[in-house]
Amino acid sequence: MLLALLTLACTSGTTGTGTDSVTPGHDTDTATTTDPAPACDALDTWADGLEPSRELHVATTGSDTAGDGSSGSPFATLVHAVDQATPGTAVRVHAGSFGNAYLEDVYGTADAPIWIGGAPGEEPPVLVGASEGLHLSGGAWLVVHDLVIDSARDNGVNFDDRGDYDDPEALHHVIFQRLEVRDIGGDGNQDCLKLSGLRDFHVLDSSFADCGGGSSGSGVDMVGCHRGVIARNHFTRTSGNAVQAKGGTDDVLLLWNRLVDAGARGFNLGGSTGTEFFRPPLDPEGENFEARDLRAVGNWIEGSEASLAFVGCVDCSATHNTLVDPDKWLFRILQESVTDADYSFLAAGGGAVMNNLVVFARDAVSTDVNIGPDTDPDSFSWSHNLFYASDAPGDSAPELPGTVVGSLIGVDPGLDADGLIGPDSPAVGAGVSGTGVMGDRLGACYEEPPSIGSVEGADR
Repeated sequence: MLLALLTLACTSGTTGTGTDSVTPGHDTDTATTTDPAPACDALDTWADGLEPSRELHVATTGSDTAGDGSSGSPFATLVHAVDQATPGTAVRVHAGSFGNAYLEDVYGTADAPIWIGGAPGEEPPVLVGASEGLHLSGGAWLVVHDLVIDSARDNGVNFDDRGDYDDPEALHHVIFQRLEVRDIGGDGNQDCLKLSGLRDFHVLDSSFADCGGGSSGSGVDMVGCHRGVIARNHFTRTSGNAVQAKGGTDDVLLLWNRLVDAGARGFNLGGSTGTEFFRPPLDPEGENFEARDLRAVGNWIEGSEASLAFVGCVDCSATHNTLVDPDKWLFRILQESVTDADYSFLAAGGGAVMNNLVVFARDAVSTDVNIGPDTDPDSFSWSHNLFYASDAPGDSAPELPGTVVGSLIGVDPGLDADGLIGPDSPAVGAGVSGTGVMGDRLGACYEEPPSIGSVEGADR
């Protein structure tokens, strides 16, 4: 599964519903917008090539009683339209402001999904206010796209498995694409996108900003989710973290995302979950984990107390990321769910950190790697990473646990404002090959050997 997800085709490609891939409110990297033919950026999904056989329309001028869902006589609410949707239906929500929507048991099929989203060629509709902007309980084979979720009191978008923790058919095969979720919650653990028990999913080309408050709240919060890809998203001012994956989550790829001031832990790989909420349920006779096989690849992570935290995460990896100015730690290795009389938990361990470019202020970083009790730090490996303390280059060498090879220490990588490196950067060609990573954050193919960081060196 690792190589299947990481080895991306070295061709230009598009993903999703067949409309263009402009993200509402998304700050696109300059190099992305000016590159006429990006390569090595293809991301395939199960919905590619599928088209709706029927459309139902929703508009602010519509009526749920007098309308028939046609473009000339639309419905008034998303809920009513989805209630009429059958496999192969596209629910087209036209531009305007709408209330929240609560949906139950919405099932398309593998060859005839249900699309829920904005109308092609229009500004995306806005679901405003209420407790949650969009909540689905139970469903499969869905594409949710081109929506703005604004100012919900609790979660922005919440998809759950109806509490059927051990039923893999309760919630699966969902694509979220080109969403803008903003100003969610306020002072606690509120999430922009909350996923519980979801399997086989994609979160693509979306933006998440101002989620939760204090040290809680995630851009994307997963509990017991499996086989997912979270790619090309923008996370800003998420209070707790950009992405959290816990509660038995496994096999998730975090690819080509941009994080800016994304909370206390940029990526929280693992976490702490009440024992009753794991999906599948905990095994009293086996070895359990908060998270396993999470892969952070090709991301830009700027700010946060710690760029990456491995928290009860087993066999997780970070490859080709660019980490800029963490506030307190470069990395954390923690264990928040520990073995007790009822359940045994595997310790955070087996981590692989490769080809990452780390620029930090020595004066700001208190400890390079914050290591908590009940972890297995000696099982971590660190290969061909570049560490540069911008305020004290001579004091750039981090203290790292486990096995360390091929580090570049104290050399200025020459990052520009877009995170690009020039042909003379010491990061160029200094990475280790054989990771299976084909493309960088801006769509270019990595050379052999690859450059260190989330962007391949220019003009090689």
